[in-house]
Amino acid sequence: MTGPVNPRREFTTAAVLCALGAGTAVVAGGRSWATVRATDTITPLSQHVTGRELTAVALALGWAGLAGLAALFATRGRVRAAVGGLLAIFGAGIAYASATAMGTANVLRAAGDKSPMLRLDGDALVRPSAWWIVSLAGGALLAAAGVMVLLRGARWPGMSARYETDGAAKARVGTPAGPSPAGGTSRAGTDDPSTLWKSLDRGEDPTITPANREDGAAREKEEH
Repeated sequence: MTGPVNPRREFTTAAVLCALGAGTAVVAGGRSWATVRATDTITPLSQHVTGRELTAVALALGWAGLAGLAALFATRGRVRAAVGGLLAIFGAGIAYASATAMGTANVLRAAGDKSPMLRLDGDALVRPSAWWIVSLAGGALLAAAGVMVLLRGARWPGMSARYETDGAAKARVGTPAGPSPAGGTSRAGTDDPSTLWKSLDRGEDPTITPANREDGAAREKEEH
């Protein structure tokens, strides 16, 4: 039997997938996705074409995914679910743009913009690298994270709730000074600066509690 679902574990998993997917797309966008080699030119000519040059969409959506990661921590409820829907769209867009950007015509056009000599060679060879696949995989991870947030994110607590336990709230508010079970003042009352000054004005030692006085009196009787 499977145990209860841990919302925090789900949130952590979605955040990690989002960071990996968007970050992978951003890194891959700056790498060479294909190499174009000219075969009919006087001198050998080759040109590397990056993902940014083939499609600016994948890289832009990768940065948008990183911004969406920050939004996951800042939102909750239905707003967070809406952010998940956007992340899913961003991821699908990255995957689609990465795949369609590798069309031969698109690669030759991008290479020709960098080296006009390549436009004169009708038999230029296109050799793709694996970076466009890495970008596509990043988009898939981001889309998976977005779907997870869309379906489950509204049930996850906000990040501030981690510190909103009853004990932490009581520690921040504090407890009022009052009589202790022994008939004296509580530790909270002793630590109050105003109480300390009032005791000193009366000529009393605020560090001595009724229990300490009783112990001192008992020791004096034993000595006498």
